[in-house]
Amino acid sequence: MPFERTLVLLKPDCVQRRLMGKIISRFEEKGFNLIAMKMLQVTPDLAKQHYAEHVSKPFYPGLEKFITASPILALIVEGLEAIRVVREMLGATSGLKAAPGTIRGDFSSSRQMNLVHASDGLEAAAREIGLYFRPQEIFSYSPTLTPWFKADDE
Repeated sequence: MPFERTLVLLKPDCVQRRLMGKIISRFEEKGFNLIAMKMLQVTPDLAKQHYAEHVSKPFYPGLEKFITASPILALIVEGLEAIRVVREMLGATSGLKAAPGTIRGDFSSSRQMNLVHASDGLEAAAREIGLYFRPQEIFSYSPTLTPWFKADDE
């Protein structure tokens, strides 16, 4: 089974609440590779590109105000079934509905200020990664631990 890549954004509330390290460690402990990472300020233009399907919706102005309010940390997470597994690790969109043990279930109590974003499919991951990273900023690698995360016949 090939590795997948997904974009993860640690949103302004995650940065401001100083939860970046705790959340990054969850992905590493799960066995994922972090192959790109950078802190940046989302501009209104980038927000419109990222959330293109929501721009005309009534809640979009508040979403743009939130995502541009503080720096974010953008990551590319790589691993087996990374898109599905990372989204399961995040939990339900609303922190109040997210199961305990998920990132949002453990640290969020809001629908909008839910700490993290992750791509919802292969096409979205490719598009979103292209918005935040240039190819030369991505560093795929194979840690020596890789054989210890799953059996060869899985």
